[in-house]
Amino acid sequence: MKATVVGLITPHVLRIADLAKQAESGANVDWHVRDAVAKTIEDLGSQYNARDLLSAYVQWLETAAQEAGQARMFYSGVLRTAAAAAKREIQARE
Repeated sequence: MKATVVGLITPHVLRIADLAKQAESGANVDWHVRDAVAKTIEDLGSQYNARDLLSAYVQWLETAAQEAGQARMFYSGVLRTAAAAAKREIQARE
């Protein structure tokens, strides 16, 4: 079975989406988001195409946050936080 970018990042983005959904319900997910992003950077960072994978991950988070917009403020906030954390982790690795 051939691994694709979508197949590799989907579980990671779904983890963040689930945390964002929990934040809408009033849960404090800050620590969980930071942990999920760090694990994603570690998991995807060991792949041969790590730069493409991490770039796609950040792009998905930013796009989803933008699409959620003001209507889902907590949801989009979690996605923006995750995207920013991922960018910081990626820059620290370079």
